[in-house]
Amino acid sequence: MEIVIQGLSKIYPNGNKALEDIDLSIGTGIFGLLGPNGAGKSSLMRILVTLMRPSTGRVTVNGMDLQKHRGEIRRLLGYLPQDFRYFPKLRTSEFLDYMASLSGMRQRRRRREAIDRILEEVGLFEARDKMASKLSGGMKRRLGIAQALIHEPKILVVDEPTTGLDPEERIRFRNLLSDISTGEVIIILSTHIVGDISSTCNHMTLLNKGRVAFTGSPEELIQKARGYVWQIRANDEEYIRINEKFPVISTVPGKEGWLMQVVSRSPEGYDAEPVEPNLEHAYVHFMENVLQEKVEEEAYG
Repeated sequence: MEIVIQGLSKIYPNGNKALEDIDLSIGTGIFGLLGPNGAGKSSLMRILVTLMRPSTGRVTVNGMDLQKHRGEIRRLLGYLPQDFRYFPKLRTSEFLDYMASLSGMRQRRRRREAIDRILEEVGLFEARDKMASKLSGGMKRRLGIAQALIHEPKILVVDEPTTGLDPEERIRFRNLLSDISTGEVIIILSTHIVGDISSTCNHMTLLNKGRVAFTGSPEELIQKARGYVWQIRANDEEYIRINEKFPVISTVPGKEGWLMQVVSRSPEGYDAEPVEPNLEHAYVHFMENVLQEKVEEEAYG
């Protein structure tokens, strides 16, 4: 199973260029799509799940053209949008029965077996008779993933799945995606939360202003930040200057001042020591330094 994206662009009627010349190849496993709000992630997701047509470019799924084989490709897809909607007057199992019917399951027995299976997988079996409107925020997101998986899709697209979840539910959701990814399934995880990528994905793309800024493994992005992350011990006066001068990752107050992690080539003049970067550090370094250098090179030749 493979998705190939070639020269994909999307320009809205108001002239907003959401995507520009996107080239990507996505194989089985969990593929992370990371970027700030407004980077074009949701536009790309909506194109991939056939809810929107691109302005230019081509997408193929196992060799099938997305524009010519929309029906066949839709049968391969499961989709959890950021603004997942359910029917509040239906019970959990009733909602899934309705979604299973829409996916093409005509036999009641087959739907019932699929519902029981997916409720067990997402940890909602005990809530099968509960009204959807009475579920917690985390349980509603699990209901969303259940409806996306009810017909056993080969491609699962999830858009900002952990936004608003507490830490325990976020970890549970990530583990659920990891369990699903063990089969021959493509999972595309679109998020602006760096932790979602570092915990689940072995391949990723960083989008910025509608363009691909980086494609590779999380470790390859982290490698680019080595030597650029520092921990600084600062007093109150230095704290103000550091916040003005460097991108600050974290700040911890202490009895003798502040312990700050920053991204910088060399924080000379401060009590600093190098830090082994994680993906969050790498993301900030790439956005603040690498991309800014590219912009300056393009501007000044």
